[in-house]
Amino acid sequence: MKEREFDHFDHFANDYRDIHNTTLKISGAESDYFSFHKIEIINSENQNKSIKFLDFGCGDGNSAMHFNQLMPQSNYFGIDVSEKSIEVANSKSSNTNNFTHFDGYNIPYENDFFDIVFAANVFHHIHFELHLNLFKEIYRVLKKGGKFYLFEHNPWNPITRHIVNTCPFDDDAVLLNPIYSKKTFKKLNFESVKINFILFFPRNKVFQPFLSVEKKLKKIPFGGQYYAVSTK
Repeated sequence: MKEREFDHFDHFANDYRDIHNTTLKISGAESDYFSFHKIEIINSENQNKSIKFLDFGCGDGNSAMHFNQLMPQSNYFGIDVSEKSIEVANSKSSNTNNFTHFDGYNIPYENDFFDIVFAANVFHHIHFELHLNLFKEIYRVLKKGGKFYLFEHNPWNPITRHIVNTCPFDDDAVLLNPIYSKKTFKKLNFESVKINFILFFPRNKVFQPFLSVEKKLKKIPFGGQYYAVSTK
């Protein structure tokens, strides 16, 4: 195996949330807030509430809790290369969720299985040479008409770069700029790739009045994160 084909989080599995919360203090919110925010976006954009949902790179399974809250009629599946993270996810989850360790290359599900695939800040931990084949795997397991949501840190935002540079488990991270992400989607047969920027303001109380306007800013490329979404 080449050095750093993908990052293993086994040694962070038990302390991931505490470490993440410490790093995120500058943002005015904790890790759990950002997990919920992403699932909330997906829920708001999809009318069908009875779906099969794959959390690609699920880590300790934190997003499952929010998915179960917002889309309780749907089925959640999570996969990750970190065996210890999967153990943690299973230990704190209900039996309605499906967490599986995988090899980092081949998604262990059949063709046309999922309605939505979700990857939240995962691909900057994976060697760029592997990205296209993993996109192909995601495309394979999506149903026709299914959607792929790729959430990533925005390297054009200085606060984001600071947070990444000071986070212990982001030591080897290489951020994906939105242009690269869109081009990678287009190398396959994904349709109508959209890029939206999110998290423009810190979540401290003083900025609360501004949060309601963030949706109007989604095409301005300075949000702390962005997401690319497209349809098979």
